[in-house]
Amino acid sequence: MEKVFFIGAGPGDPELITIKGQRIVKEADIIIYAGSLVPREVIECHKEGAEIYNSASMTLEEVMEITIKGIKAGKKVARVHTGDPAIFGAHREQMDVLDEHGIEYEVIPGVSSFLASAAAVKKEFTLPSVSQTVICTRLEGRTPVPEDESLESLAKHKASMAIFLSVHMIGDVVKRLGTSYPMTTPIAVVQRATWPDQKVVIGTLETIEEKVKEAGITKTAQILVGDFLGDKYEKSKLYDKTFTHEFRKGIE
Repeated sequence: MEKVFFIGAGPGDPELITIKGQRIVKEADIIIYAGSLVPREVIECHKEGAEIYNSASMTLEEVMEITIKGIKAGKKVARVHTGDPAIFGAHREQMDVLDEHGIEYEVIPGVSSFLASAAAVKKEFTLPSVSQTVICTRLEGRTPVPEDESLESLAKHKASMAIFLSVHMIGDVVKRLGTSYPMTTPIAVVQRATWPDQKVVIGTLETIEEKVKEAGITKTAQILVGDFLGDKYEKSKLYDKTFTHEFRKGIE
C-alpha cells in the first residue's frame, strides 16, 4: 500500500519547497493542495494524469475521502500545505483519521512564513544579549487560544515574537503587546512573504497600526515584534577569535 505525504510547500515562492517535497509532488497520483495559500506554480511539476484538488473549498471529510480512496486504490497521495505543516497546518486531525484506517503517512517539513518574514526584513530572531527565545502564536478569533497563552501573558517574556493570522486585529494586538513591551519596541508586518506582491511595513508599537492601515494590509501577514528588529546586540561567541570550542582553539 502507498502512503500519504504531508508536504510543507513553503511560504509562497515556488522555489522554497524542499527537493524531497517537489520530488513527491512529481511522483504523486493525487495532489490535494491548499490553494488559498499555496500558489499553483508549486504543483505545476506534477506528472501527466495526476488528479489535482484544491482543498480551499473542501471539508475535512471530503479531503479524507479522496485520500483514503486513493490509497486503497494503490495511488500515491501528496497533501500539500502552506509553510510548514506543523505550524497552524491542521494536519494532526488528518493524520489521526489515517491512523484509524491503518494508513501510513510521512511529513515533509517546509519553510514557515515566520522564517520567510524574518528573511524579508533581514533580521535574526535570536541575538546574544537581546533574545534567545522565539514565540509563535496568534490572537484568538473564531479559534480560541488557551487562557495561559494570551498575548498579554506571552508578552511578559519580551522575547522575539511572530504572530500569525492576526493582522486584521492589529489595534488589539498593539494594545495587548503594550502591556509589557515598551511602545518604542520595533515591529514589522510582512504580507505574503516571498510572493511577487510581498509588502513590508516597519514601525514601532506606537506607529504600526496606522502604517498597516495606510498600506491596506488586512490578511495573509506576519507580525514580528521584539528588539531583535533593532541594531544593538552582542556578537556570537562561535566566531569569536578568543573563544575555544571543539573545532578551534581560541587566541589567548
